[in-house]
Amino acid sequence: MTIDRATQIGIDRLVRLAWLERTSSLVLAGNSPADIKAILQDGLGDTFQSGKTEKRGSLGKTITILMKVWLTAPREFNAFRIAGLELLKRVPKQDRIVVHWGMVMAVYPFWASVAGQVGRLIKLQGSAVAAQVQRRMCEQYGERETVSRRTRYVLRSFVDWGVLQETGAAGHYEPLPLIPVTERDLTAWLIEAVVLSRASKPMTLKHLTGSTSLFPFQLKQITAEELASAVSRLDVIRHNLDDELVIPKTR
Repeated sequence: MTIDRATQIGIDRLVRLAWLERTSSLVLAGNSPADIKAILQDGLGDTFQSGKTEKRGSLGKTITILMKVWLTAPREFNAFRIAGLELLKRVPKQDRIVVHWGMVMAVYPFWASVAGQVGRLIKLQGSAVAAQVQRRMCEQYGERETVSRRTRYVLRSFVDWGVLQETGAAGHYEPLPLIPVTERDLTAWLIEAVVLSRASKPMTLKHLTGSTSLFPFQLKQITAEELASAVSRLDVIRHNLDDELVIPKTR
């Protein structure tokens, strides 16, 4: 039976940016999956009070998430993942957050959904309240305590990544300055991440570049021709006089 990724939550832990940086560096260095797991267990062990490394323990769950992002992503994402690793090799340090964001968003659409709700609220009212985000996520995924709890994990992760900050009131968040994304190849790859997070549903280029799931970033405008040239895995189809539909190429 095929699993509908769009309905899966997946993320049930705080995901720190530094942990993804460490994981991707280990992958780029050519370490084996077993070695990466062992290194992460050793390096992150002190972070978790229980120190459990079994599959159901906090440490084990966190390592599973980190490795799924940069090592064991779904097979159909392999070319996208490799392209992301290549970007990490060469983009300036301040742009690495963009690559990690895109990869997490593609592998875990729940992350993209929370980001989209946060982005919509910021656009409407300049800030986001956790209760509002949780309510909207429950409307999308179902009235489950699990949804509310895991939404909190993602919001806490956004704070750790430096794209949101809590105000004086608990659960009230304000955006931090936008991170500019100016390089064509990085912009195109990030747009592909949005497409993948949306279960590859066709979207117009205008909606992709303006996606609220990319609320921390300010993307440089990219033309359909530039996108198609930068990412061979996407097709751009003229929709009408002003819009182009972006879809993954059929294999």
